[in-house]
Amino acid sequence: MRRAGRILLFLLALSLAAGAEERPPAVDRFIQRMVERHGFDRDRLQATLAKARLRRSVLDKISHPAERTLNWSQYRRIFLTDRRIRQGAAFLRRNQQALQRAERRYGVPPSIVTAILGVETFYGRLTGKERVLDALYTLAFHYPPRSRFFSAELEKFLLLMRQEKMDPTEPRGSYAGAMGLGQFMPSSYLQYAVDFDGDGRRDLWKNETDAIGSVANYFARHGWKRDFPVVLRANGVDPRRHRRFLDGKLKPSFTLAELRAAGIGFDSLINDRLKASLIELKTDQSSEYWLGLDNFYVITRYNHSPMYAMAVYQLAKAIEERKAP
Repeated sequence: MRRAGRILLFLLALSLAAGAEERPPAVDRFIQRMVERHGFDRDRLQATLAKARLRRSVLDKISHPAERTLNWSQYRRIFLTDRRIRQGAAFLRRNQQALQRAERRYGVPPSIVTAILGVETFYGRLTGKERVLDALYTLAFHYPPRSRFFSAELEKFLLLMRQEKMDPTEPRGSYAGAMGLGQFMPSSYLQYAVDFDGDGRRDLWKNETDAIGSVANYFARHGWKRDFPVVLRANGVDPRRHRRFLDGKLKPSFTLAELRAAGIGFDSLINDRLKASLIELKTDQSSEYWLGLDNFYVITRYNHSPMYAMAVYQLAKAIEERKAP
């Protein structure tokens, strides 16, 4: 009996090391909801979710995103490299027709769309290695701080897979479940992805044209203003004197007239009644200050980080300057 008990404990330890787990009760509630709300077959959905695996690496990564651990100088060095700029210019030239068509339809400059794809996946080279099913399952049922959000994304993912007639165990993406060249979450894929080349499919994994149209559509639907500036460099900012403007909000809430009257300097010929947010980016030495306009806010709707939005903007400017052969 003792020998059998030791063997049983040994096998149990092996199973735990391999990632085996007892299924959380929330999984059964999720299945019930999918059956009732969307008409999923219970047995098939149970079989699909039985293939999902808890990924400890996903939980580690979501707890330490780069935006929370890096300052602007460090963050900028990652995305404003000569290689990323050079290959962004090549992407822009290679897809010039699709990018120009997207600009005509949605109003978003080719360099901005290109920069999004450059920051997100290095123009499709780094789309993520996690199974999307595993990532969303892990975060939906094992990450309480955002379980509701990721449960909804798992729901949208399964709907997307059914709609596109894809095997849900196949797609790969980021640790948060983002997919394809533009790293769309499932809800964004369903709502904003477009078949921009007219082949009858919305393929954001391999189809650069669809990815271009989809990113541009996302920006347009979130309020991108055609031929409008993104940011203005601010000077004369005193963190103590201008504390009320440094409220951390990304949505523009102060008029340019208010900011100018408070002694904040900037070069602009645009209407002083337009609104901006005062952005502080901490650097290796001190801080940079910028005024984020409506289009800057739109970029943050893609990723809620001022450093992300600034990296996209500056990469776009660098690509624009480098685009000539």
